[in-house]
Amino acid sequence: MSEIDLRHLRSFLAVARQRSITGAGAALHLTQQAVSTHVRQLERSLGVDLLVRTSRGVLLTAAGEELAAGGATVVDDVARLAARVRAVANAETGTLRLACCPAATTLFAVDVADALEAAVPGLQVTLKGAQHPRQEQELLDDGRADAAFMWLPLGDVGLHTAVVRTDPRAVVLSARHPLADRSTLTLADLADDPVVRPDVLVSPEAERFWLADPRPDGRSAPHGPSVPTVEDCLWEVGRGRGIWFAPQPLDALLPAGDVRWIEVTDAQPFDLAVVWTDRAPQPLITRLIAEVRSVVERDPRAHAA
Repeated sequence: MSEIDLRHLRSFLAVARQRSITGAGAALHLTQQAVSTHVRQLERSLGVDLLVRTSRGVLLTAAGEELAAGGATVVDDVARLAARVRAVANAETGTLRLACCPAATTLFAVDVADALEAAVPGLQVTLKGAQHPRQEQELLDDGRADAAFMWLPLGDVGLHTAVVRTDPRAVVLSARHPLADRSTLTLADLADDPVVRPDVLVSPEAERFWLADPRPDGRSAPHGPSVPTVEDCLWEVGRGRGIWFAPQPLDALLPAGDVRWIEVTDAQPFDLAVVWTDRAPQPLITRLIAEVRSVVERDPRAHAA
């Protein structure tokens, strides 16, 4: 690899996928000039022409096709090697990095971190804040976190899971909703209400679960507005633009506004899980799961079912 700079190779591979230097720059968040410079430097390093520029984009030379065919594997291998190196270093130094979304973990994250450090001499637990599940997954995927706390299901996103808490499902209604004075509700009661959808979930499977879709009678859940954050769901609900399904404990953690939280008795509950990747130090993950379950069992505020 002494002749090939990985940055230059990544730029070339993006050009090969996009068949466009402009498109590659957009995909990599680089300027067109930067991508062109990387490709030219790579061509000089190898002593070959990799691209032919045309009015409609670029074409790969035979040498370019060969590099494109094998280059992605090289980049992936280096990324996996770097992740393994970081994992070994973390295990040796006793470091565990936890991605925490405040809505899911406020009631126990600090207690769990303290308990782990007390139980494992020399261990340092770092809590990394995330605004939503998709950001937690990004922290795991790029190696900035070893584990996270996320509600299931996640879909096929390549993560291991262990359930540590089960929360009843609630529906959030506008205080002006005709059913807002009820103590409990069923999915049939809510069959015609559009469901607000926060654009923060990690897979279509996860979105269907949060929508309670399909309903027990096989009907599809009516879709309401799609919003960028969980907090925006409450605004939309408060304005009467739909309902939102969420784990019951969020009632105490999110600003209420002009809404009501009501348990849905026949809807599947939410399972909160410790989630981790293959790179995580397994002995510390095992201890983490045990400590979370212990904290949840001791503290009724953190245990909702």
